[in-house]
Amino acid sequence: MRTMHQWLDEYSDSHRHPANKAIHWLCVPAILFSVLGLLWLIPVPEFAALSPWLNWATLLMALAIVYYLVLAPALAGGMLLVAVVMFSALYWLDTALTFPLWRLLAGVFVIAWIGQFIGHEIEGKKPSFFKDLQFLLIGPAWLMADFYKRLGINPVSSTSHER
Repeated sequence: MRTMHQWLDEYSDSHRHPANKAIHWLCVPAILFSVLGLLWLIPVPEFAALSPWLNWATLLMALAIVYYLVLAPALAGGMLLVAVVMFSALYWLDTALTFPLWRLLAGVFVIAWIGQFIGHEIEGKKPSFFKDLQFLLIGPAWLMADFYKRLGINPVSSTSHER
């Protein structure tokens, strides 16, 4: 099993160009938001309809948080906070928009992926997820790790998986 440090290092290898990094800072959160939003809109079984917060998006993100928790607990905490903010925004948008939310989310998804591929064209390297789909989960963690580093926080502490 790779450590979070190894995942982040490998992800960084194809994200060195400043323009690609800047594009990723915009597009990775936009993709995450749009995917969570589209999952948010998929109807849930009747037993889960007790709460607007219990849906496919929250289930997927809960699994992702567990994945991050195993690899780097500090990053899991940051990603949990990001998830809460995104879910709050989705809840608000779902009730406030005068047009179907899926239209906005689909547009964001397409535009953000175009941006990602432009970034990788500038970089001259393929997106990491072409090598391993787990990199789709590492992208948001890579941004969170960079944010932590800017705050002077070690994003990947010495856990049993890091030794």
